[in-house]
Amino acid sequence: MRDKRLELFDNYANLEFSEIDILKQGGRFLEEFKQHYKQLIDESLVTQNKQQFLKKCNDFTDEVIKKDILPEDIVNIHKSYVTSLNLDKEQIFDTLDVLQEVVKGFGYSYRDYQKLVDKMQFHDKEIDLASRLQQTMLKTDIPQFDSIQIGVISVAAQKVSGDYFNLIDHRDGTMSFAIADVIGKGIPAALAMSMIKFGMDSYGHSQLPSDGLKRLNRVVEKNVNQNMFVTMFYGLYEEMNHLLYCSSAGHEPGYIYRAETETFEEIEVRGRVLGVSQHTRYTQQEIPIHLDDLVIIFTDGVTEARYTDGEFIAKNTLLNLIRKYKHMHPQDIVQILYEAILKIQNPNKRDDMTIMIIKRVN
Repeated sequence: MRDKRLELFDNYANLEFSEIDILKQGGRFLEEFKQHYKQLIDESLVTQNKQQFLKKCNDFTDEVIKKDILPEDIVNIHKSYVTSLNLDKEQIFDTLDVLQEVVKGFGYSYRDYQKLVDKMQFHDKEIDLASRLQQTMLKTDIPQFDSIQIGVISVAAQKVSGDYFNLIDHRDGTMSFAIADVIGKGIPAALAMSMIKFGMDSYGHSQLPSDGLKRLNRVVEKNVNQNMFVTMFYGLYEEMNHLLYCSSAGHEPGYIYRAETETFEEIEVRGRVLGVSQHTRYTQQEIPIHLDDLVIIFTDGVTEARYTDGEFIAKNTLLNLIRKYKHMHPQDIVQILYEAILKIQNPNKRDDMTIMIIKRVN
């Protein structure tokens, strides 16, 4: 029994928590707690009534739990104080009654702690794997066209992004493009995105956005976790006639900047998010694109960005910034817009951000 308790103490001691850090967190109550705990250790060395003493430890634990003292703090204080007393092995065993009773009151053991650490490490490994999946499976090249220029920026708030974009040159004078926001996390979200990308890439030729969303909706509905939803803006640009065909699955509205009038038009097409029902059908809008016009698509990390005081950044503020730099290449515009949002937004309310701008240049 005593060997097991000594092993427990050694295991806790090896956690190597810093007493200095504890004092920084502590305040007056932590100092009072330390003094009271040390008194219990002193008492454990001389007590004649062990049962009454253990009850005293239990009563002390009830008070400690209410004050947000962590088991790790207790272990560190115990280790530090016992070391300073220069006790023999028998006396160290006696002090372990205090540690064991107080920590037991938390329903806490070293094994529980280790399980928690292992779980956190597993979570970190999962996040790293999901991040690598995104980097390898979701990589998209920006195609080059004579009549249009394309700019895209997509930045994750954490290691794994919930945003996704894709651009496909069909080599027939048309280009499909999409921006999606997956409402989910980790490996399942990364796999859902790869499934969507495969669904777009594998079709082999251009298709109207309403048909594309219909197909992708079936893919998501059949293969993706029912608690995971996907919003998407799907577009097809026809270079010969300079027409934009577009459909939306619950995504943020896009905008057209009209160079002739220097005004913005909201793309009005709407639809249900992907994965809700396999019977969903999507409407489609056909929009002519004139010289120097811009097609602008965001994810909600852009449109729901907030100032440091919590207020939303007005959509007109973002659009006016685009208007200011309309003469530049779209890649420069999206970079300027992203950096401007980054400077003024609340860093604690940051979300994944994706911005795509397509500009007709001849």
